[in-house]
Amino acid sequence: MAEERPRKIIHVDMDAFYASVEQRDDPALRGRPVAVGGSRARGVVAAASYEARVFGVRSAMPSSTAVRRCPDLVFVRPRFDVYHAISQQIRAIFAHYTDQIEPLSLDEAYLDVSEDRHGLGSARAIAEAIRARIRADTGLTASAGVSYNKFVAKLASDQNKPDGLCVIPPHKGAAFVQGLAVKRFHGVGPVTARRMEALGILTGADLAERSLAFLQAHFGSYAAYLHGAARGIDHRPVRAHRVAKSIGAERTFEHDLSDPAELRDRLAVVADAAWARVERHGARGRTVTLKLRHADFRTITRARSLTAPVATRDAFLGIGTDLLHQQLPVAGGIRLLGLTLSAFGGEPAEEQPSLPL
Repeated sequence: MAEERPRKIIHVDMDAFYASVEQRDDPALRGRPVAVGGSRARGVVAAASYEARVFGVRSAMPSSTAVRRCPDLVFVRPRFDVYHAISQQIRAIFAHYTDQIEPLSLDEAYLDVSEDRHGLGSARAIAEAIRARIRADTGLTASAGVSYNKFVAKLASDQNKPDGLCVIPPHKGAAFVQGLAVKRFHGVGPVTARRMEALGILTGADLAERSLAFLQAHFGSYAAYLHGAARGIDHRPVRAHRVAKSIGAERTFEHDLSDPAELRDRLAVVADAAWARVERHGARGRTVTLKLRHADFRTITRARSLTAPVATRDAFLGIGTDLLHQQLPVAGGIRLLGLTLSAFGGEPAEEQPSLPL
């Protein structure tokens, strides 16, 4: 039986998309540190230009922290209608080369180009053509990773940013992955990265040295993914009709919180981060879910479903705040707050009871 040919996957990621659009449309912003979203006083950064990133400004960072790191930071209100229109323009470019497109957000997508529709000769050539078309048609730059699976392609797209291209063939996949810090792995967030560091796992090579049994003991059902990732293995296909089930954000606090006013302020920051992601996906949902983790790690969720989609950030936060008020006062304090939106395009979900996890 013949061995199955490796897929040819491209991960395309626009460079500082929102901020780059603003700098493109306003010449006065070019070369300056720009943050899209929120304000200097409150809110969160939805996107940061590369000039701002030099100072450590990142997306999802509280605006107050961003200003401390970069006092000259220029805040620009987001224009999601513009970003969405440009995203559709970029999607049309993708569709010229393949029908197998899995969008992750307005500014990134996986493409399966195993079928060379235009006879360009290689996945690298297709990626170069796509990047050139994006630059010519939109005036923006994109970085791309080309590889044999989604996991490695996504890592590769970040390797030579901005305006870069990185190709990782199958015989180099494992070595490439094992030379990277595990905190760069898709799906390894700050909490998991800290747990790994405590176990002496800092790089992909460190992770590859651990047995599946060891990883199962420490990371449960997540172990199989980590075991494969450390070896450059990922069998997930590009899903052309991928639909997110929920979009949100959560924050773990350094100190447990119990003051109602402080909890409301922190929830507003969480809502800003979550709504930026909602807008980034161009999504509208009917169900808002609040997540609370108490000081004793007891976790509950409360949800409310509407008959029409939640249309604005203020409405989203308003529902979340009302759900929070129903849980006050809290004994012992809250260590984590989360807020998500779900029930996209379908029937609203039932009112959810408290769910201990």
